[in-house]
Amino acid sequence: MLGFSYSLPATRLAVMGLDPWFVAFGRAVGAAVLAIAYLVLSRASLPSVTQVRRLVVVAAGIVIGFPLFTSLALTTQTSAHGAVVIAVLPMSTAIWAVLRAHERPPLAFWLSSGAGLLAVLAFLAAGGGLSGSFSVADLYLLIAVVVCGLGYAEGGALSRELGGARTICWALVVALPVTIPVSLYTADFSRATTGVWFHFAYVTTISMFLGFVAWYAAMAAGGVAKIGQLQLAQPVLSLGWAALVLGEPVGWPALVTAAVVLVCVVLTQRSRVVSTNSVAEPAVR
Repeated sequence: MLGFSYSLPATRLAVMGLDPWFVAFGRAVGAAVLAIAYLVLSRASLPSVTQVRRLVVVAAGIVIGFPLFTSLALTTQTSAHGAVVIAVLPMSTAIWAVLRAHERPPLAFWLSSGAGLLAVLAFLAAGGGLSGSFSVADLYLLIAVVVCGLGYAEGGALSRELGGARTICWALVVALPVTIPVSLYTADFSRATTGVWFHFAYVTTISMFLGFVAWYAAMAAGGVAKIGQLQLAQPVLSLGWAALVLGEPVGWPALVTAAVVLVCVVLTQRSRVVSTNSVAEPAVR
């Protein structure tokens, strides 16, 4: 979560000098280079046809969908606002965990997660996000939440078979036929500064690769729905980064929302999530 928490501020800074489409797809290409190196060095075996189909779902969610829609949103919206909206992601992940990973969280889990979701919706309402002034940026962020939740759930379940590192690595490789041509088409470095490239490198190495290695391994071990709720803590950290690095104002509604979702994540971790899978497949390291 510490690595992911800086993703929105870093993306915000990257799109100031690079096309948002290039930030989304270019970072996936850069991360794929690291992924290929890992797969070769670890002598990873090829995934099965069924696993490739599932990797396409993972890639669509977290390699393409989430980076693209957050990049588009952050060209006009602050990362502080985006951080709180993205707090809906744990609920999205939990719903997809039921549909794709066959997990069955208890009532206490849903109540705690739902409280976090309501806090986020209240924040949007206070800022006009749920009124007639609902912005295109908010729509992009909510789409990002839906597709990322799917990518998290599918990837977390698949990590039980492939392992966390190989799941994200193969997802990045599977996405290359899409990410390479879009990156080449949208490449425009005329406004890119050293700071822009630094933050592009961050979202490439940390947000798109190393963070997911740890994240998928954790979900494979602890369950998609339960571990996914840890992301409720991300707004607290992201708001801090937004104020510290970008100098963005963080008002009391955002702080109250962040505090509520932090309490909710503690409550979700105290609940026990049951999987309906009869046999858990061991993760391949």
